[in-house]
Amino acid sequence: MNYRVLGMTGLKVSEIGFGAEWLDRHSFEEGVELVRYAHSKGINIIDCWMPDPHSRDVVGEAIYDCRDEWIIQGHIGPTWQDEQYVRTRDMAFVKPAFEDLLARLRTDYIDIGMMHYIDYVDEWNRILESDYFEYVKKLHADGVIRHIGMSTHNPQIAKLAAETDFIELIMFSINPAFDMLPANENMELMFEADHYESGLAGIEKERMELYQLCERNNKAITVMKGYFGGRLFDEKLSPFGVAMTPVQCIHYALTKPAVASIMCGYDTTSQVDDAVAYETASTADRDYASVLANAPNHSYKGQCTYCGHCKPCVVGLDIAMINKFYDLAVMQPEIPATVRDHYLSLGSTASDCIGCKECETRCPFDVSIADRMLHTTELFGV
Repeated sequence: MNYRVLGMTGLKVSEIGFGAEWLDRHSFEEGVELVRYAHSKGINIIDCWMPDPHSRDVVGEAIYDCRDEWIIQGHIGPTWQDEQYVRTRDMAFVKPAFEDLLARLRTDYIDIGMMHYIDYVDEWNRILESDYFEYVKKLHADGVIRHIGMSTHNPQIAKLAAETDFIELIMFSINPAFDMLPANENMELMFEADHYESGLAGIEKERMELYQLCERNNKAITVMKGYFGGRLFDEKLSPFGVAMTPVQCIHYALTKPAVASIMCGYDTTSQVDDAVAYETASTADRDYASVLANAPNHSYKGQCTYCGHCKPCVVGLDIAMINKFYDLAVMQPEIPATVRDHYLSLGSTASDCIGCKECETRCPFDVSIADRMLHTTELFGV
């Protein structure tokens, strides 16, 4: 298992995580076994948004003997009312629900306290002036939550969060289908087929700006909805008209700037194996780019997705990383010092490009790589 630094938190997390929302489908014993099995495969980050007592009890039992080996994303705002999940900011429900989370997980702290599911701009504005936000800040000040995060499906909200000085992590929905859609306050619409009509092409500008902004500000992203609800595994349900594999979906998410881990949902130990197989998968098995480029619907033509297809460069350039730093640099009037430092630390820079265009013959999206190397050299001066 590979581990990545979770942005400014400094925590090291497995790049394959555990999204625990399906635990309510299983018996207590089966659920505990599933979480422990994932841990045995090196998974050390788990997202606990579920308010139902059963799921929380399962996680609590599974991690009891190894609490310090887990990084927990615990959400503040999901509550259990009349045997139903209710998302609320009403402190009469929020505080007891979070205290219940601590009790059932048998812990006195949560590594990342997540401000739960904020998708509406007016809600974001209200929250920052609310007793809910004061409660989150107090939990952080008291050390009950070690870091503050937030979950959202809306890139507009995520960008606002990435510019704050208090949110350190953003849980965001990333998959190649969602990435083509403009910002929307209704997440459910993103699963509807009529939103994927001809004319969509490549990663929507605001979403890529979000990933780049998080990278620049050292705000980590953990990924939800990485499988598009399983639709990407079926060519009849996929908006692209082709089927992808779990490994390809995982690679798509993990190649985006600022992404530290993808929270995969599991029903069986074999599904854990399918996700963890990413760690030993070949370049060919990880290749989502060729699948998308050859799909009957929608094209990413001309856009670098940092997929790495351009390798190997005849002079040893890390083309995908150079492209990423170029994209980060052009977001600002002046190149941020950290971006320049990271670019220079690559050793071989864009100015070493000899213009052979061998890489362009391998790019599934027909990116004019040689031209980008020239633009990068002009921008950075090296």
